[in-house]
Amino acid sequence: GGTHLPDITVVTPVFGENSPDLLFFVAARGHHADIGGIAPGSMSPKASRIEEEGIYIDPFKLVARGRFREAEALELLTKAPYPARNPSQNIADLKAQVAANEKGVTELRTMVRRYGLGTVRAYMGHVQDNAAEAVARVIAKLKNSRFEVTTDQGGLIKVAISIDRKAQRATVDFTGTSAQAPDAFNAPEPITRACVLYVFRTLVDDEIPLNAGCLRHIKIVVPRGSMLKPRYPAAVAAGNVETSQTIVNCLYGALGVLGSAQGTMNNLTFGNEHFQYYETICSGAPAGEGFDGAAAVQTHMTNSRLTDPEVLELRYPVLLERFEIARGSGGKGKWRAGDGTLRVIRFLERMDCAILSGFRKVRPFGLHGGEEGQLGENWVRRKDGRLERLKGSDQTVLEPGEAIIIKTPTGGGFGKKNERS
Repeated sequence: GGTHLPDITVVTPVFGENSPDLLFFVAARGHHADIGGIAPGSMSPKASRIEEEGIYIDPFKLVARGRFREAEALELLTKAPYPARNPSQNIADLKAQVAANEKGVTELRTMVRRYGLGTVRAYMGHVQDNAAEAVARVIAKLKNSRFEVTTDQGGLIKVAISIDRKAQRATVDFTGTSAQAPDAFNAPEPITRACVLYVFRTLVDDEIPLNAGCLRHIKIVVPRGSMLKPRYPAAVAAGNVETSQTIVNCLYGALGVLGSAQGTMNNLTFGNEHFQYYETICSGAPAGEGFDGAAAVQTHMTNSRLTDPEVLELRYPVLLERFEIARGSGGKGKWRAGDGTLRVIRFLERMDCAILSGFRKVRPFGLHGGEEGQLGENWVRRKDGRLERLKGSDQTVLEPGEAIIIKTPTGGGFGKKNERS
């Protein structure tokens, strides 16, 4: 399912080499740096409708009879009320996605030639069956639980996990979660499904591929009209990158296995008519029974890598002044959360800048007596040296010589700190 507008999915059918039979689909989803909207990066904290977040793409034929429909794609990207700012970059990214799919088509056909269609299809089923059985064994060890987490925006995410050990099935019920919001922190239902899939996969100690089989023994209940299953035309840009992190924290809290992570991706976007850039900023990993969290790593629903400083400064008119570990910032406990980070970027050209972030008001929770983590902070340093505090979700303009300062929140500890050896 969908996530938010910058994530574009290209799907390619796979036919038999000498027949018209449809055998498989391959897909590549890519995050585009800008897909239009009221702010560069297509993740404006001020959006209240999905149309303000960029181009709303209905199913569109990208390749027809072997031809990439570039002119038609450019029209799609440029004729919307809030068009893409760099459509040539979008076209290049789409061509890369098509190429990735063609590689998938080639590899699938190679497997079919080598092993036969029946064998390939059978093993696709076996992989999912194996995952389902592995998760079922974990479910049999769990107990009924519930948890809730409050967001900076005042929303509430609630989950109740009910276990049927005899049937080896779990029900994950988000009833009681807040209604959809007038901001961009709504999350389409597939995001919640992805969070549940991720969390239950991490409970399995076997080497199994991540696949839909992990959900076979899990019933997921998400109320329609809630912030986890909003109705059109709700804005959703932050749901994929912010609310998803809170959902995962809530699930781990209910299971009692991890303190809160930082609970945000610290989404920083900036751009003008020539440049568009997006990054997420890591903090420390959460603590759990028997281990401290690592410092300065991406966790949970973000696996993105920061652009190397040399590449960042070469391609964009910015200077990375500082990027360092905030020593001692992780939540304390018998097991400590990892330390967060501090990042300072100075701008050499005038740029629109937006930040989508959380846990600037609500501190990340600890578990089993572990202490809470630290709040995050967003600042702008103006040319006269004055520091101007930004909200967790904010938008501003930076002139040459001005800087954005992001101090990430940190996860909570696990267990009482006086029990630390």
